[in-house]
Amino acid sequence: MAECMAAVVTKYNAPLELWRVPVKEDLEPNSALAKVEAATLCGTDAHRWQGHLTEGGGADLPFIEPVTTPFVPGHETCCTIVEMRGNLFDLLNQPLKVGDRVICSYPHCGHCYYCTVTRQTTLCSKNISFGHSLPKDLLGGCAEYHYYPPRGSFVRIPEEVSSALAASAACALRTVMHGYEHLGPIVSHENLLVLGSGPLGLYSLAVAKDLGVKRVLMIGAPDARLKVAKEWGADAVLNLDQISNLKDRHQWVLDHTEGRGADVVFQCANSRALPEALQMCRPGARLINIGVSGGPAIEFNPMMFFKQVRISSVVMAEARHFHQAIDFLATRRKQFKFDQILSGTYTLDKTGEALKAMAEYREVKPVIVPKIAA
Repeated sequence: MAECMAAVVTKYNAPLELWRVPVKEDLEPNSALAKVEAATLCGTDAHRWQGHLTEGGGADLPFIEPVTTPFVPGHETCCTIVEMRGNLFDLLNQPLKVGDRVICSYPHCGHCYYCTVTRQTTLCSKNISFGHSLPKDLLGGCAEYHYYPPRGSFVRIPEEVSSALAASAACALRTVMHGYEHLGPIVSHENLLVLGSGPLGLYSLAVAKDLGVKRVLMIGAPDARLKVAKEWGADAVLNLDQISNLKDRHQWVLDHTEGRGADVVFQCANSRALPEALQMCRPGARLINIGVSGGPAIEFNPMMFFKQVRISSVVMAEARHFHQAIDFLATRRKQFKFDQILSGTYTLDKTGEALKAMAEYREVKPVIVPKIAA
């Protein structure tokens, strides 16, 4: 039986191990095996490695499987198909073939209440999300091969989009697209604030600029990320490390929004930033909550709910958002230097170093290539 290398989390907050795992030979009908071209890491991967996302399941979160060790990290992956069982088609109903470069949405059952009635497939309890499964399942990007079970939707990658950028679209950018769908129409007189300057925040900024809002503000850190934000068109940025007082940050937002607060806030940092995001909203604003992390319960000032802010929380993304993300990278590459979001490149045996750097905010979007350091 053929084998491949995979980086495996065996203990939280600890170095990863390199395992040799079997490559799937008996594929399920309508499934595919693919060779990993590039995987990118995001905050969720770092949180999983740190042991912050071990809760899930039950009536409240039936679509989230608790993370347990061992697992192969990486849920942002661009691959080349090497084997298929059955005739597979991409999202646009074009036939797929061996050699096609793709990303794939999470498979779901297709016949439950969330799949058929509400059409919210990300909430399906049979959702197969990537980046936290047993090594034998080959459902993580930090490996040489990736298995794609049936009922996922493939998006073909155009030549002008690199594998690393395509991988980043498979989580960060597609989630942002989902967020903008929840937001609804946005108009040219509105001020938009982004909290968080990681990949979610930077992509939220790019889409906001593309939509033509009046002003885009960003609060985040460190300076390297804020530099990218400025180059991508942020009208004003505030370094969170330098302005640690919440009252001062709130005043900064008021000063840039005619004293009202932001019309739209994208919370792209973490769950504990949600109370601040609510405070930064003007009365009657809209708040999109994308940055989610584990941890203790969050306290809110109950008076903030008198502001009549409409809050939408976004989890993962539908297949159409994967398509929108790749299309955005392909068609807006002249407006935005998307490669600036990619930071260090690591081989499989250095995946642990990449996760640690991500957790310490020393990386924006590290790239994992399926090789072993010489």
